[in-house]
Amino acid sequence: MEVHRSRLLPLLFAILSAAAAAPWYAAAADERAVREVSGAPEGVVWAVQLSDLHFSVHHPERAYDFRRYVGPALAMVNPALVLITGDLTDGKSKDLLTMKQNEVEWIEYRRTIKDVIESSKLPRSIFYDLRGNHDSFGVPSPGGVYDFYQKYSINAKLSRQGRVQSITLESSGRKHLFVGFDSTMEIGLRGPTNLFGHPTDKQLIELDQSLSQWDTDFNKAQVTKIAFGHFPMSFSALTESGKSMKDVFLKHSLAAYLCGHLHTRFGKNLKRYYHRATEESPLSEHYYQFNMHQGYEIHGDKESCSKEAVHADEEFWEWEMGDWRKSRSMRVLAIDDGYVSYTDIDFSLGSKSIIILPTFPLDSRFMQRASAAHDFKCQVMGASTFDTVRALVFSRHELVSVSVKIYDSRPGHLDVVFDSEMKRVNNSESRGDMYLIPWNWRAFADPSPNRYWLQIEVMDITGDTSVSQLRPFSVNGFASKVSWTWKEFIVMGIQWAVVYHPALWCVFALIFSLLLVPRASVLLFKDRFTYKYLCPNGNKWILLKHLVGGFFWLFVELSRVIIVWSLLLVYMIYLLVFPWLFGHPITEDSNLTSMTFRGWVLGQSDSGNEVFHAGTPDVLVIVLPHLCFVILPTILILAAMAAERTAYREHYLSRSGKKKDDYYQKSRRQKEHDNFWNSRWIRKFLFVLCMAVLWKHWKHCRALVKAYVMNPVIHSPVHFFFIPGLIAFAVYKTSSL
Repeated sequence: MEVHRSRLLPLLFAILSAAAAAPWYAAAADERAVREVSGAPEGVVWAVQLSDLHFSVHHPERAYDFRRYVGPALAMVNPALVLITGDLTDGKSKDLLTMKQNEVEWIEYRRTIKDVIESSKLPRSIFYDLRGNHDSFGVPSPGGVYDFYQKYSINAKLSRQGRVQSITLESSGRKHLFVGFDSTMEIGLRGPTNLFGHPTDKQLIELDQSLSQWDTDFNKAQVTKIAFGHFPMSFSALTESGKSMKDVFLKHSLAAYLCGHLHTRFGKNLKRYYHRATEESPLSEHYYQFNMHQGYEIHGDKESCSKEAVHADEEFWEWEMGDWRKSRSMRVLAIDDGYVSYTDIDFSLGSKSIIILPTFPLDSRFMQRASAAHDFKCQVMGASTFDTVRALVFSRHELVSVSVKIYDSRPGHLDVVFDSEMKRVNNSESRGDMYLIPWNWRAFADPSPNRYWLQIEVMDITGDTSVSQLRPFSVNGFASKVSWTWKEFIVMGIQWAVVYHPALWCVFALIFSLLLVPRASVLLFKDRFTYKYLCPNGNKWILLKHLVGGFFWLFVELSRVIIVWSLLLVYMIYLLVFPWLFGHPITEDSNLTSMTFRGWVLGQSDSGNEVFHAGTPDVLVIVLPHLCFVILPTILILAAMAAERTAYREHYLSRSGKKKDDYYQKSRRQKEHDNFWNSRWIRKFLFVLCMAVLWKHWKHCRALVKAYVMNPVIHSPVHFFFIPGLIAFAVYKTSSL
């Protein structure tokens, strides 16, 4: 009795302290759902991740292939968990412009998942399906009539309430904590302004509590923490107080954060390593990073083996996986004695009869952590962890042989330096086949993280063979750097929620500079910036002056066309002060509301003093393209048209001043020059560019009309018709001399 009382008093004190410190929120319940994973291989658990299913009434093959391939694959893999990380349904019309919930798609999702569970013979309780942004299109409130997720999802059917879900897998005394996090909008806007995750301060507190649930465990069992959600960090907004999921994940040094959302069309290296050491991170890292490893060198021999050094690093991997929508991807993730590895399976070419997942050594490109070098030097994990090469092998048929090959790439090509048959871990209660082989791991210690490469080859009784992907490894714990492509950098390297407002104000500043500075120079310097002043004049002409001065002269000439220049300036002020458009951002029967560059105006805040804007920074998909691909090109083209008119007038006046009886023979080059100017080919080319800008603007406006059920003439005449009208007027104004 005394023992229970001694444990209860600190717990009550902690609860009362938390309530006093933060009385405005209710603490999340510590349910501590635990699932015992018994059987061999001991100390190893594995799960399956699927993401971005996008079941659609317009693409029934997605659900058909899901039944055909995923059910048998899950039966073969026999995972302890199945994680479906969002975008369960598509919620789009056939032309991809109208985005709202479709109950038929949800019914198909429920039916498909039921068939997969039955064919795989796995318990429903191990399936966790989170909501994605497509699953919240046009959902005014959670649990409402349009919230089909609460009606058809597995989580809803199993009464899993709340935005944070956790499950602990326990095996051989080690705990593996999986925490799912739903950060979709509380008020689900329609697309395209529903693109980001929107965590709140309260949700981050619940997430922190779920990840901390075993930190005060008296048994102090080793815990591997993994979080999963839909949105990557680059597409997650900050909370009201400026916090992010990254802060919580770094605090707990997660093994990995599993997510989706981006799809493989942007690349297959959508992975990112986060690290926060004792020193302060550069300011630029809050906005972007150029490579996967955030510039941190997981490389060095100055590791300290003190107890303080063990907890000095805060780190985690972010692994975005491919989508089912087009790529038909499935991920198998394993935790082997604390080491987390994964392999991605591509079903686009058909079913798989063999799946190979090497669990040790880890891929030095995508799985190595900064703490691995410390573990190697200080033998934190124990030498027994390094003593064997290990791999999980899943097969429909009996296996004949499993072999491992290690290649040395130092000669400039791959030379086999280790080739041996692996042995299966025998156990009558095996959940899966683990193969291993002892090796002299010290012989492969090398300062280069990509010198040695590992590959597993498997043959089953039918003669079917399969090999794993070649992957570099480093027993020293060093990381092999991988560079992103430009598309991968755009979607993973840039923190769009943080970048949006600085980028927005930079674009506004650039546009106002292009309009105001040339006009000020005309008023101050009169005729200094003229066509004659900027024309080449013998040896005094310099190329740099020609380029810079010529570019500036374009906007000087635009500022001399007073009406066009004034209309552009008034339009830019309008975009800063007034709403851009009006529409129905949630449902057709919702109230008509306005959108500014700050977001959709959905009413007053709780205090009643401020206007509540929803969809920030999601509106950047409307705001930045309009500024960068419509307004800026329009200003450049109109400036060029104004300058072309001035240059043509100078040419015309210079030629018209010559007498008809002048016996001046023009050269062929001079005749071609005259024909070029007389035909005004530059103006014709600029007119074609105007048509391209108008086409871009028309597509943009058409998408908005379909997305938000608006009448462009009544609801948003300025946004829809100002640019076409201005271009037409400018073309007319610059046509004459």
